[in-house]
Amino acid sequence: MYKSISYSFIFLLNISTVFAFQSIQKDTSYTVAGSYKKYKKDFPQIEIVKSQQSQNVFKTKNITYKTLENRTLCLDAFINTSENNPAVILVHGGGWKSGNKSHMTPMAQHIASLGYSCFAVEYRLSDEVQYPKGIYDIKQAIQYIKSNAKQFHLDTTRVAILGTSSGAQMATLVGTTNNNPKFEEKTEYSTSTSVQAIVNLDGVLAFVHPKSSEGKMASWWLGGTSKEKPETWKEASALTHTDKNTPPILFISSQYERFQAGREDMIKILDKHNIYSQVENFPDSPHTFWLFHPWFNDTVNYISTFLDKTLKKDKE
Repeated sequence: MYKSISYSFIFLLNISTVFAFQSIQKDTSYTVAGSYKKYKKDFPQIEIVKSQQSQNVFKTKNITYKTLENRTLCLDAFINTSENNPAVILVHGGGWKSGNKSHMTPMAQHIASLGYSCFAVEYRLSDEVQYPKGIYDIKQAIQYIKSNAKQFHLDTTRVAILGTSSGAQMATLVGTTNNNPKFEEKTEYSTSTSVQAIVNLDGVLAFVHPKSSEGKMASWWLGGTSKEKPETWKEASALTHTDKNTPPILFISSQYERFQAGREDMIKILDKHNIYSQVENFPDSPHTFWLFHPWFNDTVNYISTFLDKTLKKDKE
């Protein structure tokens, strides 16, 4: 049971963040409340999803996983009380420039209550660093989580990465570059960065594509426009790296086609290699449907069904 966890371990995880010097002025333009206000006119039935604590989930906020010269990067852990759980890494959206890990709290809590160890990860945004530093951050978070598998009640051979919007683009790139040294930096951890499943919620798979209309936000993150840095735009596209080693993937999409750029091309490659993929669509929904009712429950049901199938939790 989770009560057997060393609480001194949890204390040390938390106390390590207290004295961290946070000097970065963050972009706070993207918020759940702001999105709600924006969408309310077109979707009058919309309601913000609230956090709900479950008795079988232990939450620990702001665990330091990476120490930088001027600050730390943290994650929030939502650990099911059962042992040997599959893990789910959650990556928030916000145009690579804004947003924060707290946006993933309701989803992490819900998925964790179903028998998973969930982790909402902070990473550096484009107002602080450019690609691929944020990818390095997420991969190091995976290493940190796996290195503490016992404390987090997880099975390191069953890990999924889930992202929303720009976070979905990043999560899918992380998953399609499993153990690719070009997308990792040297760390203190010897654990693998590989994941066994990907969940993409409205994230583009190809930056340069007939369906894509990525512009200023992507340029800030990628360090230049598609004309200035065409190879970077290609390299940062998950479609570029999709092959026989790509994990199974679930796509959940809104009504906006531009966020599906590269999806059909990716599915063709996956089909060629007999890799499982699943597509779910909300034809009348806002882009950030996962933050709101009435789409939240269906979203987490699609995710949990996919994870049960691909991570074989029910065959333990």
